[in-house]
Amino acid sequence: MMIGNKIRDLRKEKKLSQSELGKLIGVSQTTVTAWETGRAEPASTYIKKLADFFNVSADYLLGRPEKKSSNEDQKSKDLKKFLEDNLDNGMTFGDGKVTQEDREKLEIALTQIFYRYHDEFKKRKEEKGGFKF
Repeated sequence: MMIGNKIRDLRKEKKLSQSELGKLIGVSQTTVTAWETGRAEPASTYIKKLADFFNVSADYLLGRPEKKSSNEDQKSKDLKKFLEDNLDNGMTFGDGKVTQEDREKLEIALTQIFYRYHDEFKKRKEEKGGFKF
């Protein structure tokens, strides 16, 4: 899908006219029309403004596949290890049996705890060096 189609679709989702969108990002209605019809493409400064306004990535507007950031990949790996260490490896209650329902609830709780403190631990590591989560 070309960028113009994406701009048009996103604009319509927000129920904006071409003129309204143009005013919001600092271009004329004629310019928005040219983008949407493929007669022109927005300059990089306007791609950024459009991405920010519509809360999408520039890659999305340009039709490129979005990649997870390496930070998000690392955070996912850290979460997986945290859950393995704290849920899968030896967590028991009472008679040692944890129902599937209880396990799912524990996983939700541990995931919330992980995300609440992950950035704090990362910040400490950067400040003091060597601190591992």
